[in-house]
Amino acid sequence: MASPARPVDHAALRTNQAVIISLLIAAFVADAPWLVALTGLVMLLGSARGRPGFLPLYRALRGMGIIKPDVVPDNPEPHRFAQLLGGLFLAAAFVGLATGLTTVGWILSWLVVALASLNLFGGFCLGCALYYWLNRLGTPGFRKAPPAGSSPGRRPPAG
Repeated sequence: MASPARPVDHAALRTNQAVIISLLIAAFVADAPWLVALTGLVMLLGSARGRPGFLPLYRALRGMGIIKPDVVPDNPEPHRFAQLLGGLFLAAAFVGLATGLTTVGWILSWLVVALASLNLFGGFCLGCALYYWLNRLGTPGFRKAPPAGSSPGRRPPAG
């Protein structure tokens, strides 16, 4: 059964994904594990606060008229879950980078880049789909089902 959806600004989510991708590529090019840690920390804090980690940047860009809101009826919980998973992967990546397991660290970082890119450019959020699949299995804490007319991991139709 579909859950009643709330307004979610997908432009804020896309901005978050673009910043994550950019920072992680920059971290790799500059060989800057601290930037991996910072990106993961912002993602984890955003998840704890219940919003995209790089929301202040989105708000600034929106205020300058560079980005326009794209609000659709959706559930924010799967997006927070996806961001939490990405933040945890980056925490593990930083541990790998800091302890000499650099190949593991960069693979985990690039996995986050790949999944954020899949979402940003392909319109599919694997973390969101995982959240909805866990809901379907009756996993405690995963209470939301996909909004009516949408499939797990895909953007809901505009209301």
